[in-house]
Amino acid sequence: MTVAAASAAATNHGVNQPTTVGAYLRELPPDRRVAMARVCSMIRRSARGVRESMRYGLAFYELDGPLFALESGKRHMSLYVAEQDVVVKHKDAIVGVDVKRSFVKFSDLNRLPLDLVEKIVRDSVAARRVRATAGTIPTQADLLKLWSIREEAATPPPPRQTISLKPSVPPVPEVAVKGKVAKPTVVNAKPAPLLSPARVASKQPAGLSPAVAKPAARPAVKAPAKKPVAKKAAPEKAAGRRR
Repeated sequence: MTVAAASAAATNHGVNQPTTVGAYLRELPPDRRVAMARVCSMIRRSARGVRESMRYGLAFYELDGPLFALESGKRHMSLYVAEQDVVVKHKDAIVGVDVKRSFVKFSDLNRLPLDLVEKIVRDSVAARRVRATAGTIPTQADLLKLWSIREEAATPPPPRQTISLKPSVPPVPEVAVKGKVAKPTVVNAKPAPLLSPARVASKQPAGLSPAVAKPAARPAVKAPAKKPVAKKAAPEKAAGRRR
């Protein structure tokens, strides 16, 4: 898959594209992930100060403008170089160089010539700093045309926004007193204790009558009257009274 095809596919499916190089590497198969991670790590180590970003399926590295673009295909990996003179300089030392489009195509992911790639990266950084001093840095439109990438497809996608469905709880307002923030006091609403009738009567105002201050007395209950018990007559003694 070429860069143009990758950018066109990214335009159609830009929402699902990863926004960082690390997220993109995690989605690749193991062999492609290892090969691309080695080149990405080498670029960050050899080109100090580059800015890494992910744009529609391509890993971009910028230093005063786009400097490299890295593509991972199904059976190959391509390194696009902004400094075309550097590619011409190393075209005979490395296989898979396309001078016209200024890129190097790696067909064997298990045997990457990292030593030669490092030389291309270091020479590109040196050439970019010379052009930055002279004020002849190529524009982004020129490099995208050189790499056959549409300019609108190379624009970084907008950041993803996460919408929370949980109801938001309003914060407790704070009161500022003389430069200090005082936390609001929480009133402990406990029920008032019940008072006995005697304590209620003692707390009544002086103007109230005793009848109002004191509770009404309960009516006395009379006990039932006891019935008289009839005494039995004593039996007459038979002895001594016989005639």
